[in-house]
Amino acid sequence: MLLLLQIPNPDSRPKSIARERAPTCCGRVIGGFEPGEACRDTGGMIRPALLVRLLSALLLLLPAALCARPALWVVKDADTTIYLFGTVHLLPGDAGWRDPALDHALEASDTLYLETVDDDPANMAALVMHYGLSPGKRLSAQLSPSEAHRLQLAANKAKVPGGMPALEMMRPWLAALTLTTAPLLQAGLDPAQGVDKQLRATMEKRGKPVLGLETAEQQVRFLADMPQAAQLAMLRSTLREVDKGIAQLTAMVKAWQQGDTDQLARLGEGDMREHEPQLYQRLLVQRNEAWAQRISTMLEQPGTVFIAVGAAHLAGPDSVQVQLQKRGVESTRQ
Repeated sequence: MLLLLQIPNPDSRPKSIARERAPTCCGRVIGGFEPGEACRDTGGMIRPALLVRLLSALLLLLPAALCARPALWVVKDADTTIYLFGTVHLLPGDAGWRDPALDHALEASDTLYLETVDDDPANMAALVMHYGLSPGKRLSAQLSPSEAHRLQLAANKAKVPGGMPALEMMRPWLAALTLTTAPLLQAGLDPAQGVDKQLRATMEKRGKPVLGLETAEQQVRFLADMPQAAQLAMLRSTLREVDKGIAQLTAMVKAWQQGDTDQLARLGEGDMREHEPQLYQRLLVQRNEAWAQRISTMLEQPGTVFIAVGAAHLAGPDSVQVQLQKRGVESTRQ
């Protein structure tokens, strides 16, 4: 899922967390993190690959290949059809990814479900002001002098909107997210071209309902509710290896383009599953179980539904499809 996080002006201070209006900001940071429940400190450092999972997103860094065909599954019974499609959340404006099978499934569907639908800028800005900022506690003061120096260098290199003053007022989870995603904006990625945004626009144009599986607040609080030690570990890991994210994301995107779910699982989940099993349970397994239960319930109502969630949820040994199979519900690759 894609979150549009507004970076508040470092010279301003939040006076309210009212959701109706977006606070004044000097720029946007796009964060496609995969959220879930609040997590405890797992006792270890958050690895760079893990940060990519936390950001929830598989971000498209290159134009789609001519033969790109992302994976699509179908779950059905006598009177219900449910399509499952994995998404990426940022795309170059000229990327192509749709094919006839996908278009047919979308056209046939009565309802679209995304991970969230209340991620408008005003709501996200209010959530970030509430959960992501700590203006009375300078971020650099929570780091060693050498780490604070690396933070300054990273802010300059990533061209963070508002620079170091903006980072100073952030909690560690938001600073890590900002440093990871800001370079993607510099690369010209457009959140308006994300797969989920395009699917939503298509369905709304046809007058069909678009619903969310989760709320934006749930997703923000996945990171915001982490213990301080875990947040700082996440930030330190980002500072050490921030330059390695693009290569990994590029490989993940290629796997998504080709519908290679085995490779996607290795790149997208293997590190977290091996090194942070508790976090893996919270981030993927528990949410996949909840969604599988909901899909099983959907089968009780006739009609056709299209469900689009982050591609990592539809790959690997604990995917939504595997959770459905445990409930006696089979899914078929299209």
